[in-house]
Amino acid sequence: MASSSSSFLLFLVFSLALLSSSTSESTSTLSDANDLSFTFYKSKCPNLETIVRSHLQKAFATDIGLAAGLLRLHFHDCFVQGCDASVLLDGSASGPSEKAAPPNLTLRPAAFKAINDLRLLIDQACGQVVSCADVVALAARDSVALSGGPNYRVPLGRRDGLTFATRNATLAGLPAPSSNASTLLAVLQKIDLDAEDLVALSGGHTIGIAHCTSFTGRLYPSQDPTMNESFASGLRLTCPAADTDNTTALDRRTPNAFDNKYYVDLVNREGLFTSDQDLLSDPRTGPFVRRYALDQPLFFARFAASMVKMGEVGVLTGNSGEIRANCSARNAGGKSVWSVVEEVEEVAAETAAAF
Repeated sequence: MASSSSSFLLFLVFSLALLSSSTSESTSTLSDANDLSFTFYKSKCPNLETIVRSHLQKAFATDIGLAAGLLRLHFHDCFVQGCDASVLLDGSASGPSEKAAPPNLTLRPAAFKAINDLRLLIDQACGQVVSCADVVALAARDSVALSGGPNYRVPLGRRDGLTFATRNATLAGLPAPSSNASTLLAVLQKIDLDAEDLVALSGGHTIGIAHCTSFTGRLYPSQDPTMNESFASGLRLTCPAADTDNTTALDRRTPNAFDNKYYVDLVNREGLFTSDQDLLSDPRTGPFVRRYALDQPLFFARFAASMVKMGEVGVLTGNSGEIRANCSARNAGGKSVWSVVEEVEEVAAETAAAF
């Protein structure tokens, strides 16, 4: 009986070697099996980050606006139910998806397509071993770096969620552009982010565009007194009525460059949203705004740290969740190929321990 069990164990070990090349990462890179790690895919998909960056470099050459779209996608994913790629899921018989909630209706279709394109390229190179949640996190980082911002390291090992948040949960996690700093701070406090995180992450508005309907409440029927008069006059030309659906750059100084000019805008009372401009007025956030307006390297360092911190909110790791074959839908039967391999690894380890 012992001989039969030993033979089976050897077969499992040999099979796993063929499937994954290596069954575990070095203990020096992981303090716990369920932690995120900078080397999580070192053996499973060693060229992962090269694949993502190479594809996005080509994509941004023809659509520079995609960078802001991918960064925003990561924000909207993490702020609602954690960084589990739930924002990518389509709706089902159980209800409408997060995508259908009002704050997500302006997420760029091209951003969703880019994630799906990356999913295909990664699967072709490595098999179905990388989660959609990790792809979103890497795409956001590369969107920042390729736009001139900090090239920070992203810890990996997230798993994809099995459910999407309700409409109400999505609305609660993504405050409207008309929100003040107190509202924003209260929302971020629930996910363990503080005032400096809020100001640093808001710097993501240094790239991208906004629809007039997101800020015309500051122009009509009367102008918000905190808005620079000449800035407001220019906005009224772009948005001649409150219900106009035209768009304008979030940062008019350097709209496609990731830099600290967003904070310069705020100091000059040229923030587009109430949620932007109120960061200068509020004593809990104003000092950070002024500091970043004067010191771009400081902003870059703090933005990178806050992005890593945000990227760890509510993550699923280990055997939780799944690795989706299609980022917009749960796997049939709720399991991925790699989930099955991991379960066999556990059985093999338990069997080995018994002997």
